[in-house]
Amino acid sequence: MRRLTHLGDAWTTLGVGFLVLVAVDSRLGGAMLLANALSHLPVQALKRIVARPRPCDANGRPLALVDLPDPFSFPSGHAAAATAVAGTAALAHPWLAPLVLPLAAYVGYTRVALRVHHPSDVVAGAALGAAGAIAAFAWVA
Repeated sequence: MRRLTHLGDAWTTLGVGFLVLVAVDSRLGGAMLLANALSHLPVQALKRIVARPRPCDANGRPLALVDLPDPFSFPSGHAAAATAVAGTAALAHPWLAPLVLPLAAYVGYTRVALRVHHPSDVVAGAALGAAGAIAAFAWVA
């Protein structure tokens, strides 16, 4: 689970976008990168505006079972990025949806299970990722 949670990090999602851009389909890869950017900007803005702390124990110590990328919890950037890339792939090739969308959902689940996010953080991140995917796909298509 600790390894699979990183499917939503910047290195992985940007790497997939660049790989698709260069080796598979430049329009789809560009849409994936755009979707990632469109979701990343509001995620980072909301993290700083809301400044919700990550899940902590009664003494205020983080409960996380993995390293924390930053001190803020809402919304989940990993869930947003995974959903942005998976959503774009699913919109472009609906036959991929049963493979990539559950994978993105699993990334969100790991963020809660590893105690780095509250469930509502993941839902909000996934919604931002889906919005980024729809916007990017519409713009590129």
